[in-house]
Amino acid sequence: MSIPEPTAGTAAPQRRSALSGSTGLAGAVLVGAVIAVVLGVYGREHTPARRPLYTLGFSSPLPMKAWLTTIVLALVVVQLLTALWMWGRLPGVKAGGPVVSIAHRWSGTAAFAISLPVAFHCLWALGFSTADTRVVVHSVAGCTFYGAYAAKMLGLRVKSLPGWALPVLGGLVFSLLVLLWLTAALWFFTRTGIPHV
Repeated sequence: MSIPEPTAGTAAPQRRSALSGSTGLAGAVLVGAVIAVVLGVYGREHTPARRPLYTLGFSSPLPMKAWLTTIVLALVVVQLLTALWMWGRLPGVKAGGPVVSIAHRWSGTAAFAISLPVAFHCLWALGFSTADTRVVVHSVAGCTFYGAYAAKMLGLRVKSLPGWALPVLGGLVFSLLVLLWLTAALWFFTRTGIPHV
């Protein structure tokens, strides 16, 4: 049975291929999982340097990582708000236009770029640690964050992606970043006797 051609004055029906969308989503999630596992294996198997490579003007790597992660978290909150705005999901506010879309893209790009020195230092200098529960949760969340981020970015390129997929992937990225902040930056900011800058 064929789909009838649209007549004059009617719009062509939207065809969503569940197979291609689901296959593309599965591929994006698989790539994200591989990235998370590779980061975890590298972090666990290489010998950590146990010394800072850089501090970017901070007194030590701990304040550098805490403050940069806090900036990343603020930018990801901007990401969440602009995503809700773009899709008309903010109560009492109409869907955002091109400026909101540009703010969404650039805040995401800045968040990712600012997160890289933190991630590189964690992997290179500290590795995947299992010293205590907080550190294990932080290590797993850090590796999973970059896998989820990769899956979300690849998902943006998948045609006929199921409508729920991007919000779920974006929510996972946001949740993992909050968990990273709670298990490292908040932990650091609540310690006494160490410089916080």
